[in-house]
Amino acid sequence: MRFRTKPCLMAALMAALPVTAPAQPVDTPGVTAPLTPAQILRNYPPDALSGAAVDKPVVLKSQGGMSMRVVKLAEGLSHPDGLVFLPDERTMLITERGGRLRVVRDGVLDPKPVEGLPALNNVGIGGLHDIVLHPDFARNNLLYVSYTKEVKPRLATTLAVARARFDNGRLTAVQDILVAEAWESPLGTYGGRMIFGPDGMLYISVGDRDGTTASDQSSARPQAQALNSHIGKILRVRDDGSVPPDNPFVKTAGALPEIWSYGHRNVYGMAWDPKTGVMWASEFGPAGGDEINKILPGHNFGWPLVSLGRHYSGNLVSDQPFHRDGMDDPIYFWNPNFNPENMFFYTGDKFPRLKGSLIVAGANTRKIAQMVIRGDFIRQGDTMLDELGVRFRDIRQGQDGNIYVLTEGRLRGPNDTDGMLLRIEPSTMAATANNPKGAAATAPD
Repeated sequence: MRFRTKPCLMAALMAALPVTAPAQPVDTPGVTAPLTPAQILRNYPPDALSGAAVDKPVVLKSQGGMSMRVVKLAEGLSHPDGLVFLPDERTMLITERGGRLRVVRDGVLDPKPVEGLPALNNVGIGGLHDIVLHPDFARNNLLYVSYTKEVKPRLATTLAVARARFDNGRLTAVQDILVAEAWESPLGTYGGRMIFGPDGMLYISVGDRDGTTASDQSSARPQAQALNSHIGKILRVRDDGSVPPDNPFVKTAGALPEIWSYGHRNVYGMAWDPKTGVMWASEFGPAGGDEINKILPGHNFGWPLVSLGRHYSGNLVSDQPFHRDGMDDPIYFWNPNFNPENMFFYTGDKFPRLKGSLIVAGANTRKIAQMVIRGDFIRQGDTMLDELGVRFRDIRQGQDGNIYVLTEGRLRGPNDTDGMLLRIEPSTMAATANNPKGAAATAPD
């Protein structure tokens, strides 16, 4: 990783780069013209996935031989994407992409969704994304949801973040605190992952919003390098959506002040290492080139000027795929893809071999990976649960030290009800085993 350019100088240099705009006007579905029936049909498959990949509790082993018990807590979910634990240690809230917020209490899914969500657009992979609690939720009951916003008659959509009060099982005082400057195709990706940092600020990822992924040309892609757009960025705001005065581009003319870092494709995971205080993010690449990055304020992470992946056409994304001066190289990359979703640092005692490791959920690879970090060196350790054949969307550590995951069967399908909430806990054998201290450092590659 190379850090050679100060943010203010870096921003000036980006303006001079030759590949910040498409070579010719791009027809963008849902922006330059309304979506066609064929485009809509692709994003609304007529069939529906149902059932559950896990019925009764099952004991499985990771690739490295770690035994674990997988317990289904809830089924019948439709593309669950975000999960939080309430302070009462009995209740979880789950977002479903189609536009529902669900309650799981004492391990039982409430059949009635939470009322009060803002109106949203759920075409393609739009809809309701992530959820996060205010750091002082126990006192103020405030939470935040990220969602896909549309404003008719405008054709394009964007990412928005709403703050609300969770009041007797419904949302009240719902108010947008951020509407991203990321108006692009309804067929594009949104990001929308959120996390409160140790500084009490809210960090929000905005995806590359690319609705023309089958083409080498895109109206959205180059905006990841533009500081007057939120596309391809990690944003940092106060709990009310206002801008902290120490954000890196607050004093940069023409820059949006919410920007914390830029040059991202699709960040679906963010986590702080509790030992070092370092912020890490997982980034969904194109065809190849998924990344884990160490996030620093004002830094440029290269997309689409630097990428180790290819367009879906097979052509290289960049003529300099490995490095450009003034841009940060990934600390770790997967090629072929891993499809990283959310992630967290495991701090519990239930899985000693995982303690201190970064645990990453994989979508199309349909597995969970342990990433072992030593300074600026990362290696992939153990992998697990690929036997289930499901896409892992969100992954969290519970208050009990167990691991909780949300799953889906495929990326698109608004009528699908095969999503699950699973708890991963030690099996009886694993719980009584004499796990050696520091086993995470010797887990298999």
